[in-house]
Order: sequence, then structure tokens, then C-alpha cells
Amino acid sequence: MGQGILLSAGADIDFMIHGVFSYELFGQTVWITTTHVCVLIVMLVIVTFCLLANRAVKHASDVPGTFQNVVELVVEMLDKMIGGVMGRFSPKFRNYIGTIFIFILLSNISGLFGLRPPTADYGVTFAMGIMTFVLIHYNQFKYQKVKGVIAGLCDPWPIWAPINIIGDVAVPISLSLRLFANVLSGTVMLALVYALLSKIAIIWPAALHVYFDLFSGAIQTYVFCMLTMTYITNACTTDE
Repeated sequence: MGQGILLSAGADIDFMIHGVFSYELFGQTVWITTTHVCVLIVMLVIVTFCLLANRAVKHASDVPGTFQNVVELVVEMLDKMIGGVMGRFSPKFRNYIGTIFIFILLSNISGLFGLRPPTADYGVTFAMGIMTFVLIHYNQFKYQKVKGVIAGLCDPWPIWAPINIIGDVAVPISLSLRLFANVLSGTVMLALVYALLSKIAIIWPAALHVYFDLFSGAIQTYVFCMLTMTYITNACTTDE
């Protein structure tokens, strides 16, 4: 009986994963889901903000308005964070780090506006992990050369090379899984609250949204970007 109650209750739980429409591609059915729609919305918000920020900077006045102050504050905070971790390498990577920081943060807090956070889909976080992985190893070969990369894999002894290779391959997986699992857990918790306590889930779930979407989302954004900056800085650092 207990299992039947759980199954009947779970039938009304909505994790906001729905197919919007489908199309045929090379004989396969491809679905456009709520994740794709939410990613598009987040990207449109970012692009709109960037266009307005560019316009505000080009027409900047001696007495900046509210929006110009916000733009300058965001840029200064990101520059300070990136410069504090990456040092002399920060000018080369601040565009990338700043972009993924804003994208992840807006994705994580999109639940406050009734959207399903795109970062609750592993396809989104894994793609960002792969981009970081490629950037790490591109710069590793660029700055350390092949000799330095091989020496790093054989550190402290050549017998450790397989373990070091596994550690390198695990970087995008660990980065993406950490972000994905934390955001997904919040999404699942809130879905359970609304489904199982729907009659009394009024006003007070806002506190849960503040924690899972805003507080936890900001922390996970910072952790992802901090690890990305650390990995890239280590890849660019040589013994010279």
C-alpha cells in the first residue's frame, strides 16, 4: 500500500522536462525540449544586456546613470575576481570567464522566474566542461610544449602517468557533474514540494527558491569559474 501511495503521488510531480516540438533529422526524431527554450531565453537576456551595455558605454556621461553604474560594477567585479586568480594571464581569458560566469549565474537563478534552470540538464554543463577542457590543454601545449606536458604526466615518477591521464580526463566530468548535480537537486526538491504540498505551498516556498536558486546557484557559479581559472592558470604556468 505504501508503494502505491508513493507511485500515485509521484504521478503529479512535474520536473518541467517537456518536449516542445520534434522534427526528423537523418531518419531520427529530434526533440526541442524545455531546456533548449530556457537556454535560448537566457542567451537572449544576455545578448540584450550586452547590446544595451555597449550603447551605454559608447554614450557614457560624466555623471553616470543607474544602468551605466550597474554595467561598470559588473565589469569591475569580474575583472577583480579574474585578475586575483589568473594574474598576468587574466586579460587573455576574462572574456571567456566573464561570459560563462554570467551564463551560469543567470541559468541557475532562472528558476526564480518560473523557468527550468538550463544547468539542471547535463547536456548543458557537460558542453561547458568540454570547452574548458579544450581550453586547458590548448594552453598547456602552447606554453609548456610537448616536452613539458609529458614531464607533467610523468610527475613524480613515470609509473604515475596513467593515473595523471585519468585525472586530466576526469576534469570536464567532475566540473560538469558538480554543477549539474547541485542545480538538479534543487530543481527536484522544489518540484517535490510543489507536487506533494501543493495545497499549502503558498508564499513560504519563496525561501526555498532563495536558497536553491539564488544562494546555491551563486556558489556553484563561483566554484565552476574558480576551478576553471585555476586549471587554465596551471596550464599556462611554466618553470621558466
